[in-house]
Amino acid sequence: MLIDAHQHFWDIGRLTYSWMPSEPSRLRRNYLPADLQPILETQRFDGSVLVQAHQSLEEARWLLQLSEQNDFIKGVVGWVDLTDPQVGKSLDELQRHPRFKGVRHLVHDEPEPRWLLRPDVLCGLAELAGRGIPFDLLLRPMHLGVVPVLAEKLPGLRMVIDHIAKPSISTGEFDYWARSMEAVFPIPNLYCKLSGMITEASWNDWSASELHPYVSFVMQGFGAGRLMFGSDWPVCLLAGTWKEVLAACTQAMGPQPMELREKILGETAVNFYRLS
Repeated sequence: MLIDAHQHFWDIGRLTYSWMPSEPSRLRRNYLPADLQPILETQRFDGSVLVQAHQSLEEARWLLQLSEQNDFIKGVVGWVDLTDPQVGKSLDELQRHPRFKGVRHLVHDEPEPRWLLRPDVLCGLAELAGRGIPFDLLLRPMHLGVVPVLAEKLPGLRMVIDHIAKPSISTGEFDYWARSMEAVFPIPNLYCKLSGMITEASWNDWSASELHPYVSFVMQGFGAGRLMFGSDWPVCLLAGTWKEVLAACTQAMGPQPMELREKILGETAVNFYRLS
């Protein structure tokens, strides 16, 4: 089973998003399941995991509704307020839906670099760990230093780093990112997504060879059993199509045994998110 482990569906009419002035107009439209399904079918992918873009329970409910209407949406990673003492009630509601598979928070937008270690946040994350709900880590290299501390405090929390922690590929940032990433490799419950890379490169002038050092490094550190492909569609359209993202990822990996490729392109995501 091939699974794209990182999708966003945007409905601009339903939810209000904050747009950067530099974002091209091609993202200023609705992106819904009907836009993605033919792409997945053409590329012979069995489904996708839908990941939150807006921090609201309203969006989480809407994404779960979309999963009821579209069988190729195998799982939804939504949002809850981790600082809410009553976060368990929100999780009770979402867990009634069989395709609710995880939680994400936009950590890289928080002004506090150590936001994940705040006592109220740790309480919320402990609730996830106790329920077996995984957590998507959307962060930047500067935040990686808190991940080993978080894993020590909550060893039962399964986590996945989105977008290889968003190094600035366009400026050639590597050493600091690599040192920070190397420190998290030994964490057994930590996974990583090969996603969001072409939008960290120069949008109009990137190549798979430019991505290769980053992909090679995390492949050595995590192994195929803890790596999963993600398109980051439709955000990827800033720099390339869904098909170009897949091609860039596979080319950056280089020649690999079919068993390893199948893990990265689907099996790891199925196991991590416990998809049916």
